[in-house]
Amino acid sequence: MKPELPAQAYSLYDQYAHGMLSRRDFFSGMAGLAVSAALATTFINSMLPNYALAQQVSFNDDDITASYQKFSPAQSQNGTGHGAGHKEIRGYLVKPKNATTALPTVLVIHENRGLNPYVEDVARRLAKAGFIAFAPDALWPLGGYPGNDDDGRTMQSSLEPAKIVADLKAAAMWLKQLDGGNGKLGVVGFCFGGAMTGRLAAELPNVVDAAVPFYGSPPAADSIANIKAPLLVQLGELDERVNQQWPAAEALFKQHNLNYKIEMYPASHHGFHNDSTARYNKEMADLAWQRTLAFFKQHLS
Repeated sequence: MKPELPAQAYSLYDQYAHGMLSRRDFFSGMAGLAVSAALATTFINSMLPNYALAQQVSFNDDDITASYQKFSPAQSQNGTGHGAGHKEIRGYLVKPKNATTALPTVLVIHENRGLNPYVEDVARRLAKAGFIAFAPDALWPLGGYPGNDDDGRTMQSSLEPAKIVADLKAAAMWLKQLDGGNGKLGVVGFCFGGAMTGRLAAELPNVVDAAVPFYGSPPAADSIANIKAPLLVQLGELDERVNQQWPAAEALFKQHNLNYKIEMYPASHHGFHNDSTARYNKEMADLAWQRTLAFFKQHLS
């Protein structure tokens, strides 16, 4: 159980988790909040993911088929701009079993630590709901997600950002043309993946048909006018770092007449949808997921 701490403790952890603070600086900041080293250690340990809690849909569920797939960015059509990426991409592909009609596809973009079990489960949840889901692993050029988030975060920070973006664009193109798909592509992402979701909507406006960024930074201001896809932005009320970036972006959304909705979830921290960590808010996560599925069904069917 997570200890009771001042709200600023979560802000410090958020900065630590995103590489803005060293572990030493995190503990110094906690000391400044009059939190003992022992309690700070308990807190940071409570925030580490427990992936045994994150499986809502089993990998061998009777309604889905799941596998790891590799492809070359050259396999995606209209690969303009994808050449800056890596030579091979690997991800987790999940399909509804025994589908009799073409199905909408959804790209699932992970946080800043690679394709962990929580994100794989999100892909399975989408397949269970009737979508073909693909979750690429940005860490594949380094051997893939290493099995723990701290190492994954370090690995991802060592990669060239432009290559990660190019890989995600290639994955979107590959998935949109996948056999069995209906030619409609949704994108959903979390944290880093939330930011990438908005970025793909802005930079691939003729590819992305619907986008749901969870607590990610908004797209670059000079790219917002390019967005054609409807957006459902999911934010946690207590996520000050991300939330402060959205008013200016929303003003541009309005200026350019985008089809969007911003949902703010009360008493919810950054990462509130991730059911493997102590920041999980089940009630709000369930509501956000219901809205996500309804949004994709509306715009991708």
